[in-house]
Amino acid sequence: MASQVRLQRNIAFLAIALFLIKIIAWWWTRSVAVFTDAMESTVNVATGLIGWYSIWLAGKPRDQNHPYGHGKAEFISSAIEGTLIIIAGVAIIYEAIESLLHPGRVQQLDWGLALLAATAVINYAAGTYAIQRGIKVKSAALQAGGRHLRTDTYSTIGIIAGLFLMKITGWLWLDAVVAMIFAVVILVAGYRVMRKSLAGIMDEADLALLEELIAYLQEHRRPQWTDLHNLRMIQYGNVLHLDGHLTLPWYYNVREAHEEIEALDRLIRLKFGNAIELFVHVDGCESFSCPICALDSCPVRQHPFTCQVPWDLENVLRNKKHGSDLT
Repeated sequence: MASQVRLQRNIAFLAIALFLIKIIAWWWTRSVAVFTDAMESTVNVATGLIGWYSIWLAGKPRDQNHPYGHGKAEFISSAIEGTLIIIAGVAIIYEAIESLLHPGRVQQLDWGLALLAATAVINYAAGTYAIQRGIKVKSAALQAGGRHLRTDTYSTIGIIAGLFLMKITGWLWLDAVVAMIFAVVILVAGYRVMRKSLAGIMDEADLALLEELIAYLQEHRRPQWTDLHNLRMIQYGNVLHLDGHLTLPWYYNVREAHEEIEALDRLIRLKFGNAIELFVHVDGCESFSCPICALDSCPVRQHPFTCQVPWDLENVLRNKKHGSDLT
């Protein structure tokens, strides 16, 4: 977590430096399109600082008031970031309309474009690294910040292309049109960040990750794990919280059942890392479980084994024991 805090701190400082460079470029050029880029960088500064604080807060251990930890602070940070991006997009559209109604003369494009090109390269490199790191440590704030940096890169490249075309053709209205186009791009990016953050706040299931987990468990399941059902997963910060019901032979004592849960926990951590909290309710098998139970050494089998029910997204998420609908 300390490395994530340092990375987000560096992103915040980088955002401040790039914002100052873009302000200089805008001052030289007086271009509303360059102003668009500078406005988006103000969002980078704000969200970089907010993200820095949220990752620090998310890394604090759980306490009496926050039994699941402080990880949701990252989703709140992403929601604020999305809001600021949308506000910036609206402000840019307003400035672009003003520029169309009252066009001015763009100045010193050569130096301005050179500065913008430098910021684009730096933003893309920093954004790519932040996304990769965020995916690795499952940090919503780092991923949101990285995606925004890369979006900033794409908009900067488009603005450079538009201004270069304006320089060649002499069509001054292109300045405002380019600004409007990339304001729409910014608004779409803001919506996507907001959508992902609200999904986290509302504990929306990550079905892709669940499917990966279930396929992995199916590949490595033990014969005595008759079924896994009512599996749920939520993520707070970089910690995945999993709970579900595991059906085991009914005659297992407490120690034996605990050993099976420990084996399941080790298996999940081997694949997804140690930032896991697993809560498993043990269910005893019933007579309808016999035909789908692959445990050869079962001493109390009532029905012959027919076939094992493969675990998939549909049957593992259901709050119902496998095989019960066959009776």
